[in-house]
Amino acid sequence: MDISLQQIESLIRAVPDFPKPGVVFRDITPLLADAGGFARCIDALAEPWLGSGVQAVCGIESRGFIFGAALAQKLHAGFVPLRKPGKLPPPVVAVDYELEYGVDRLEARNDALHANERVLLVDDVLATGGTLAAARALVEKLGAQLVGASVVIELAALQGRARWRDGAPLEALLRY
Repeated sequence: MDISLQQIESLIRAVPDFPKPGVVFRDITPLLADAGGFARCIDALAEPWLGSGVQAVCGIESRGFIFGAALAQKLHAGFVPLRKPGKLPPPVVAVDYELEYGVDRLEARNDALHANERVLLVDDVLATGGTLAAARALVEKLGAQLVGASVVIELAALQGRARWRDGAPLEALLRY
């Protein structure tokens, strides 16, 4: 299974004018459907974190669950889902964050992470950076130690990386 990042990128479909005119949606479903491509994607996501002592991978709802769970297995770590409101039984810890069109919330079980546990955040796309910043705040609120974050796709024109505070690496496999 020797698949390059170019081959991974070839499995991501560009859909113009979706969900609205002027937007190019990056469809990851062909990547997920290709066993070799998906496996190489997980290998590439794991590479920067091998030997870093990651103990838990936090996947951001919802597509971050797909990559996060597989990455947790690869890194021999636990998996913790960071969910939208109302999806987890109480007690939960929550962080509210602003979106372009309003406010949203991420939640985790109050016992999902332990003090100083080494955590990696994972999502499919980094766009404006609000969700990733909220996930970071949630991990820190739970008392865990953030090792860094990985995304499959970074939409560089939206400048989401600027919302990522210093101190922890942010890795992106592909940039558009």
